[in-house]
Amino acid sequence: MLKDLLNNNLRNTDLGLLMLRIAGAGFMLTHGYGKFMKVLGGDFSFGDPLGLGPEVSLILTAFAEFICAIFVLVGFKGRLFSLFLMFTMLVAAFIAHGADPFQKKELALLYFFIYLGIFLMGTGKYSVDGMMKKNQ
Repeated sequence: MLKDLLNNNLRNTDLGLLMLRIAGAGFMLTHGYGKFMKVLGGDFSFGDPLGLGPEVSLILTAFAEFICAIFVLVGFKGRLFSLFLMFTMLVAAFIAHGADPFQKKELALLYFFIYLGIFLMGTGKYSVDGMMKKNQ
């Protein structure tokens, strides 16, 4: 069975992309859910890393970490929505945690590279995008 999986590169790629989406976007939801609930609850206390104001910063971060993560998770327009997540992770790593040691930046950078992989390779066959492509 392992030999069959290793010899089927297309299936491996699609399964790999599915796992990447589940891990990267699924785990991101744990970060975004609380921020999304803050927005819905009207609590806009948040950092202001780009000078847009804490309200706008929170809304944009919640949008990326919760809404965009859902779209990436199911594989709908994953390349587009991964861009928002990549930008948010770069802001987290280099601006919000810019003065912190590498260990504080590491998680945001790991997420960044997951979303970069999804951006470069797409969402794969096991996604909404893949199903829509198959039906065309």
